[in-house]
Amino acid sequence: MTLKPLRRALFWLAPVAMLSACSNLSLSKPETLFGLLEPYKVDVVQGNVVTQEIMAQIQPGLGRMQVKEILGTPLLADPFHTDRWDYVFTIRRQGVADQQRRVSVFFKNDAVERFDTEPLPSERDFVASIDKPVKGKDVENLTPAQIAALPVPPKSDVVKTVPQGAVRAYPPLEAGKR
Repeated sequence: MTLKPLRRALFWLAPVAMLSACSNLSLSKPETLFGLLEPYKVDVVQGNVVTQEIMAQIQPGLGRMQVKEILGTPLLADPFHTDRWDYVFTIRRQGVADQQRRVSVFFKNDAVERFDTEPLPSERDFVASIDKPVKGKDVENLTPAQIAALPVPPKSDVVKTVPQGAVRAYPPLEAGKR
């Protein structure tokens, strides 16, 4: 059975037209599936968290062990620059902007000589910067009347007891042996 020339041409051109349409599909993010589904990305946290409150404890004259107790083990301790410790912190979370901070501590005669750092956040600002925004209603801005109108879960009259296993009387295992 032979197809008419027009049908034969449409039979071969239809898949080509559909495939070429896929290349023109514009997505808001290339890693999403049609702009609807986004794959899960693992949170990546590396290094030591250093905030203003922690860095305020570092003063010139502190020893290496004291610095290690306050800031932790340095992420970069270069054997060629033994008088410099670098504390680097990076975090990547889905839905939150990537962050990177660096603190360098310089020693002279095993005591802190100076330190270089970028402006560091306070602990409260740091937690707020890595906290994912909650989708839904803003609970913090409720009035006392709105709080009173919230539904209260009903109290149960059922007394919870400790579950017990089946009550059975088994003869001792040694009963059959004599």
